[in-house]
Amino acid sequence: MKWKSYINGFSMYLRIEKSLSQNTIESYLRDIKKLQEYIDENHLNISPENVTKEHLHDFIIRINEKEISPRSQARLISGIRSFFRYLLIENKINNDPTQWLDMPRIESRLPDTLSVNEINRIIDSVDLSKPDGERNKAILEILYGCGLRVSELTNMKISDIHFREEFIRFTGKGNKERLVPIGRSALKQIEIYLNSVRIKQKINKGSEDILFLNNRGNQLSRVMIFNIIKKQAELAGIQKTISPHTFRHSFATHLVEGGADLRAVQEMLGHASIITTEIYTHLDRHYLRNIIMEYHPRIKKK
Repeated sequence: MKWKSYINGFSMYLRIEKSLSQNTIESYLRDIKKLQEYIDENHLNISPENVTKEHLHDFIIRINEKEISPRSQARLISGIRSFFRYLLIENKINNDPTQWLDMPRIESRLPDTLSVNEINRIIDSVDLSKPDGERNKAILEILYGCGLRVSELTNMKISDIHFREEFIRFTGKGNKERLVPIGRSALKQIEIYLNSVRIKQKINKGSEDILFLNNRGNQLSRVMIFNIIKKQAELAGIQKTISPHTFRHSFATHLVEGGADLRAVQEMLGHASIITTEIYTHLDRHYLRNIIMEYHPRIKKK
């Protein structure tokens, strides 16, 4: 049937046209295959161009019966929408059956944010007498100092660090490059790690330019970063549930609360849309009131 060829074409479209990561592409494909499984299980015997809004509504009802979360439902619908929009672009269909699909209501839940004091406590909790101490401190300094995604941290290359200019070049989602300023505290810790620890390591082939290595000379995994953060938070007496993303969220929040321009924060985080940046910067009402009182032309004090 046409499902296989259309799905293969969609995969190439996401990789070449949209420049999405392999993990994101696989997530999209899983969504489409769930729809295909629904078609097969109900013996509908139809190809993608014959799928109607009625089929999709029934599919969503079946999904609801499985009691998956609204967020997972929204992601699933988003993936299906992207697939049928691709078919529309490729002139495989004349009408988009997904245009009338309703997205589930999702409660906006912001992750925990660490205070500056809590950040300092976590970084200070690192035992520098241990073999991995200098490395782990550098990891924490960069996570908070640059607001990185965990994948950007694990893939970070020495050749991308511009010590004199105090910038780091990152390749984020969609293979998009950006330059992020890095503070002297983080740069100093990187230099300590490079010159006192990493230089003494045996480095395996393929990892020569990777900044952070495990004790076997290979690139650190995402799981290892999560474990490092969890361990240091416990040692610092932090009761919140935190992850590498907590440092990224805290980075953005502290910048905006300190008066940074939202567009500048957007660039540093590597967000395609300013709307996404606004989600990361949950400002309290007191702060927003002060901003309005100071800058609004009809409200600010004469």
